[in-house]
Amino acid sequence: MIRSDDMDAEVLKREIVSFVERRKDDFCAIAEELFRNPETGLNEVRSSALLADFLEGEGYRVSRGVAGLPTAFRAEWGEGGPVVAILAEMDALPVMGHACGHNVIAAAAVGAAAALCRTLPPAVGRIVVLGTPAEEIGVGKVEMIRHGLFDDVSFALMVHPSSRRYVIKQYLGLAKVRFTFFGKPAHAAAYPEEGINALDAVLQTFNAINSLRQQLRQDVRVHGIITEGGVAPNIIPERAAAYFYVRADDLAELERVRGRVIACAEGAATATGCRLQVEADPRVLAPLRVNRAFSLLYSAQLAYLGLQESAVPADKNRGSSDIGNVSQIVPTIHPHVPIGDGIQIHSEAFAKATVSERGRAAVAEGAAALALTTVELLLRPEIREKIRAEFGG
Repeated sequence: MIRSDDMDAEVLKREIVSFVERRKDDFCAIAEELFRNPETGLNEVRSSALLADFLEGEGYRVSRGVAGLPTAFRAEWGEGGPVVAILAEMDALPVMGHACGHNVIAAAAVGAAAALCRTLPPAVGRIVVLGTPAEEIGVGKVEMIRHGLFDDVSFALMVHPSSRRYVIKQYLGLAKVRFTFFGKPAHAAAYPEEGINALDAVLQTFNAINSLRQQLRQDVRVHGIITEGGVAPNIIPERAAAYFYVRADDLAELERVRGRVIACAEGAATATGCRLQVEADPRVLAPLRVNRAFSLLYSAQLAYLGLQESAVPADKNRGSSDIGNVSQIVPTIHPHVPIGDGIQIHSEAFAKATVSERGRAAVAEGAAALALTTVELLLRPEIREKIRAEFGG
């Protein structure tokens, strides 16, 4: 058996960089195929098969349809040692396709996995690639955690495309809540006094929340849409509905604000005489738990590759992701690779940038940086201990 202290990390790292460069076109072809055939959350049938088939071809043992999710998979290579999980998101947005760049995430993940299994001896540890569907709707990783897919994982990492190169990028917790109001229909001109207007209740909910904003912490975000508003102007709406996202820096504040948002809807129902149905999604997304020792390890690999991080603050322009839930149970990093300066995520321009020359470079950067970081984790127990110590502290 080859021990970690018998191997030269620098030699392995040079081999990995060379391997990624040689196979760059293969990895970018995956990003391009996903771009051409985008699939939304829990519908990633072709996307999941493409990634799983590729990993099988590289020598990974693949289990498909895990965690009760038809498009989730777990691919594994190696034996013994620590278990390092590389996460591959794959879902696209409705209408906009890969405007969040999950095609880059997936391609970088499988590229890193290929580089590791073609470079490392199997006895050094286990590499696990988790195909995590439905990130955009906050389902995949939450369900995979619940079904034990992370139980044996020692460290988790992935990259995400961005307009800048971040190593630490903070994320907010997220809770989702739907309100449906039930009123009474009536002719809006002839018998308005006979009606109970459910749309009025929705509008009052929005107005109450807008007033609430004055007393919210700076990290809190509340935003929503009207999903039902009636069927015709001359019929008082019997049913109307709204869907809200509540975000905050920590789970305690998230729950407190969600309670206040629900109270706004309850007040609107009382004021209008409507009956209210509240549906609070049990899948709450946790904030990202930053591990600085792990992040510094990734930063060192960027320096090795001659790449420089952005100076933009980590708490600027924050969203939410189910990677936050992973970070609560295992040391996790979620750095960003750049695909174009100033291009905003969730836009047509961002989707196109994923398959531009900058997008191709981001796939190669992500694959190399993930693989190099994994090599350091597997070969250097003192680094693992430092990361674990911070996580447990």
